[in-house]
Amino acid sequence: MAKEKKRSVSCHCFFLLTAKCCWLLTSMQKTEAQEHAHSIRLEGDIILGGLFPVHARGERGVACGELKKEKGIHRLEAMLYAIDQINKDPDLLPNVTLGVRILDTCSRDTYALEQSLTFVQALIEKDASDVRCANGDPPIFTKPDKIIGVIGASASSVSIMVANILRLFKIPQISYASTAPELSDNTRYDFFSRVVPPDSYQAQAMVDIVTAMGWNYVSTLASEGNYGESGVEAFIQISRESGGVCIAQSLKIPREPKPGEFDKIILRLLETSNARAVIMFANEDDIRRVLNAAKRNNQTGHFLWVGSDSWGSKIAPVVQQEKVAEGAVTILPKRASVDGFDRYFRSRSLANNRRNVWFAEFWEENFECKLGSHAKKLGSLKKCTGLEKIGRDSTYEQEGKVQFVIDAVYAMAHALHRMHKELCTGYIGLCPRMSSIDGKELLSYIRAVNFNGHHVSWEFQSFTQGSVSGGEFRSAGTPVIFNENGDAPGRYDIFQYQITNRSTAEYKVIGHWTDQLHLNLDAMRWTRGDPSIPASVCSVPCKPGERKKIVKGVPCCWHCERCEGYHYQANEFSCELCPYEQRPSENRTGCQPIPIIKLEWHSPWAIVPVFISMLGIIATTFVIVTFVRYNDTPIVRASGRELSYVLLTGIFLCYAITFLMIATPDMAVCSFRRIFLGLGMCFSYAALLTKTNRIHRIFEQGKKSVTAPKFISPASQLVITFSLISFQLLGVFIWFAVDPPHTIVDFGEQRTQDPENARGVLKCDISDLSLICSLGYSILLMVTCTVYAIKTRGVPETFNEAKPIGFTMYTTCIIWLAFIPIFFGTAQSAERMYIQTTTLTISMSLSASVSLGMLYMPKVYIIIFHPEQNVQKRKRSFKAVVTAATMSSKLTQKGSDRPNGEVKTELCESLETNTSSTKTTYVSYSNHAN
Repeated sequence: MAKEKKRSVSCHCFFLLTAKCCWLLTSMQKTEAQEHAHSIRLEGDIILGGLFPVHARGERGVACGELKKEKGIHRLEAMLYAIDQINKDPDLLPNVTLGVRILDTCSRDTYALEQSLTFVQALIEKDASDVRCANGDPPIFTKPDKIIGVIGASASSVSIMVANILRLFKIPQISYASTAPELSDNTRYDFFSRVVPPDSYQAQAMVDIVTAMGWNYVSTLASEGNYGESGVEAFIQISRESGGVCIAQSLKIPREPKPGEFDKIILRLLETSNARAVIMFANEDDIRRVLNAAKRNNQTGHFLWVGSDSWGSKIAPVVQQEKVAEGAVTILPKRASVDGFDRYFRSRSLANNRRNVWFAEFWEENFECKLGSHAKKLGSLKKCTGLEKIGRDSTYEQEGKVQFVIDAVYAMAHALHRMHKELCTGYIGLCPRMSSIDGKELLSYIRAVNFNGHHVSWEFQSFTQGSVSGGEFRSAGTPVIFNENGDAPGRYDIFQYQITNRSTAEYKVIGHWTDQLHLNLDAMRWTRGDPSIPASVCSVPCKPGERKKIVKGVPCCWHCERCEGYHYQANEFSCELCPYEQRPSENRTGCQPIPIIKLEWHSPWAIVPVFISMLGIIATTFVIVTFVRYNDTPIVRASGRELSYVLLTGIFLCYAITFLMIATPDMAVCSFRRIFLGLGMCFSYAALLTKTNRIHRIFEQGKKSVTAPKFISPASQLVITFSLISFQLLGVFIWFAVDPPHTIVDFGEQRTQDPENARGVLKCDISDLSLICSLGYSILLMVTCTVYAIKTRGVPETFNEAKPIGFTMYTTCIIWLAFIPIFFGTAQSAERMYIQTTTLTISMSLSASVSLGMLYMPKVYIIIFHPEQNVQKRKRSFKAVVTAATMSSKLTQKGSDRPNGEVKTELCESLETNTSSTKTTYVSYSNHAN
């Protein structure tokens, strides 16, 4: 008989022309004898398939592992509960009974694929025409259940594997927990729908959570498979597009982890210790083992777990690992707690729930007892009495996906109800048109489903205005709708696993996500109840005034570089130079005006020149008053009254310019500076030059003839003097026309390396070149006057002022020769303004003081203290004067050729002959001077 079956299979494979079908049919034959022992089967008019992870994945080649109480039994019972409710509902599928065929996937995609072949058996026609039993009778085949739709699976990897088979036979599938984005591809998984949102929404919500926490450097951890890998891929993609979140490491948990694998994962995560936040798209088993590895490696409190909906609000992953899981932020599609299911499940017992073939195993696991000698639980456990009660003798909390299982069953029921209403109008029970339901047609009805969970009463939690509140309502639940890809809308609750002061651990709702994040940060608690959010960043934020220098390839990691010099922080990535007239603020986040300074009257740099100038002005005024008072005395007349007053005016201006140089610059002050800066010296040296030139011409003329030279009268001397002065004034007026006077703020003069010391100097717009040009003419007069003073050095000591003028000019030249290196040598000094102003004013005051002291103080001394000498001895004619000067010159020349004694003798005799007294004699010229 077995051979004949194989032959039938081979023939049918040839007919289908596909190797896959051969494998499928062969696998069906292998499992056909055992399928009823590992499934739940309820008779009905319409049979729905169910796939649930009743057991965990087995290890070391074993297909199935330990029982999953919540994720497996709770969800499985939720489907049975929903079927019961629908079958009792007179308004939903009236006179039509739903049956089920529920299989265990054992949390393994390959095993689930093998189990799901049961769903397609009825759709594969078996040709037994040439098969005969031993007695010649035709064989009798058990008619398999015809599955019109499947509820499940849980894991995305299982759903993907199963969906590839179901679509070949056009069987619609509605998942209650698979969230992999890959399943949204309607071209590959066109018969797949789900009542939970895809991970693309979940990944967006998790990126928003990470951003809200201020974390920009995280690691990702995924279970190998479609769910984990596609979830992490979606997270990485969204974080890359939104920016601001960088992935330190992206690790994967193998399907079959080797011993020590999870310890290696923890050690690898610690390689980037700054990335404390770990984004987890992992199944429940892997989550539990990761937490356990962290605990073993003494990393409690280090990692900040952000779990996907596979973690949600489940107790199993955190049992006996509460400390290491503390602070974990998890996400779960928005759900409601079904009161009716709680009452139903608490009432389940071994006596009234024999339809669940795994319930006895659950009973042993839940109450930690054993049932008879064939019990699944081994060891010295107590014997089960069968009188235990769920919720009384054991803890019970409704599993998070129960609502979605019920929604998936009701979605299928509503689609069938509408299909029955349209195809079997007025027909009681199934009409012939629905005896063989077209899967593609049923799919269109499923995609059109839209209901609000009216099948049960709901208990819900809502997040409103930063507070968590609870409430009950009995008429509406979460809306169940599908988009064109069969996806449910994205609605999530956000939980945090917290340990309260009473050392009790629980999941608390801290927010929700519906297209955008609503998070109550104040409700969050971290290790030891600390409300402050821990950091998970690659680099700490830069201080004000520092820019980020991004590490190449890692935009969330940077080095902080301070904006130096006159640069300020323009934005977080660049420093820019402040405008020239500004400097960085104290924290270098902006620019502020540079303080403007000027030479203050109270500054030591001003006090000294002002003091000297005041003394000079007083002395000059005293001399002028004295000369005016004794205007007609011989000494005043002999000194040349007209030029003396001009010279004294120049000396006065040299002293007065100090006040203009220190005064606050404005247009008037700048104008007066231009005028008087060189005018005082010009007055002084024009008068002295005229005097020395006159003396030189007189004695040069005397060597040739006794005729007086031209232009030696006082009027002529004044004309010459003011002609020389007029050149200075002409130059100043041209300067006014070409460049009108104005003030400037020189920010370069005191632009120090440290911007804190930078100052802007308020001054007149007079450059060093303009200053040289302004003083240059006066210096030219001074040099020319010095040349004439040298030429007239041979004039007798008793003759007028030739020698005092000479000494005055020599001293003045020394002063200005010292001025030049001091003035220009300090051009780069931060104290330039003070040094140059003080040097210039003191130099002019010293020049004036030398002229005043050498030329006029001796005269004033005689006028006031020795009036007896201020008398006219005799008048001498120009001829007599020239003769005396000629003799003096000859004696001087002769002295250079004779011994010292002879020279002295002749000189004395000569002087005795030409002078009547050894006292100073003031000579005037009766024919020229008055």
